[in-house]
Amino acid sequence: MNKLTKIGVSALCGSLASVAAANAGSLDVTGGATATYTSLDGAVTGNPLGMATAMTFTGNGELDNGTTFTLTIAHTNKAAYTGSAIAITTPSIGTFTYDEGGGTGLDRIDDMMPTAWEETDGTGLPVGLRTVSGAGGNSDIEWNVGVGLPDGMNVYASFAPRPDGSKNTNKGVGGASGIEGNGWDIVLTHNALLDGLNIFAGVGTIDQNPGLGDKDSEVYGATYAIGGATVGYQHSKEDNVGASAVYYENDAYALSYSINDDLSISYGVHESKGSSTTTLEAESIQLAYSVGGASIKFAESKVDNQNYVSGTNKEGRTIALTLAF
Repeated sequence: MNKLTKIGVSALCGSLASVAAANAGSLDVTGGATATYTSLDGAVTGNPLGMATAMTFTGNGELDNGTTFTLTIAHTNKAAYTGSAIAITTPSIGTFTYDEGGGTGLDRIDDMMPTAWEETDGTGLPVGLRTVSGAGGNSDIEWNVGVGLPDGMNVYASFAPRPDGSKNTNKGVGGASGIEGNGWDIVLTHNALLDGLNIFAGVGTIDQNPGLGDKDSEVYGATYAIGGATVGYQHSKEDNVGASAVYYENDAYALSYSINDDLSISYGVHESKGSSTTTLEAESIQLAYSVGGASIKFAESKVDNQNYVSGTNKEGRTIALTLAF
């Protein structure tokens, strides 16, 4: 190798090293584990012991113009990753997120009620409650406007070209489904109108085959915090669900109270009626106590007309130990 070639190679390596240093990212891992004991009255439970592990991998990087990007992979069920998302945050037009785990669009406000631990239908007692999910409950692209808005306001627009629940690998497709077209959601939240007040609302629609008509969804509600107490109410509705084109209409109420930094309690009710006119009612009393990275949690729950079946009433309780690292 002659001297000129050596100089060229050295310069190229130096440039590549500079680019790598300027665009170097990071990957962080957080996680925890939860062990539970669940007891259900009047039901065959078998082994009441359960466990869930939780790991979240978060990668971060930055482009030359100040745009940042984040990759999130959640692994919460011991067997496979639960969801993943790629978010790109620009300096001027907000954040764009491609999400495969739900929690965007209308799905981000499907149950906003204050709680010491879990949603009313997430405590170990199978309730069968149907809440809204919209396009954001599937693989979708969401735009968080995030700029040029009043303080405390956020506007989210979610779009899914075929929101049928499929999660494809790269270069993959979803195949045939009952969803014939696209779906979209619009969500607004605001927490600066009054100290302690958080309001939220959203609408969405998904194109289905002509025999069903579009699946339309709506949500609105508010929570209000004063001292250690937080109260909340929300209403949601979803039309033309599934092949039978039924509808569900829900009302949720909740109250939580933080006794101190470590101990909190809550009580929540979720009422839902569908096309059958049978009203499902679920309620849950919860308690959570934290000691450093460990938490002990308890839920006593009951449901009337489980799965919208009249006369099917159940009760149950769950004790959980959660460790975070």
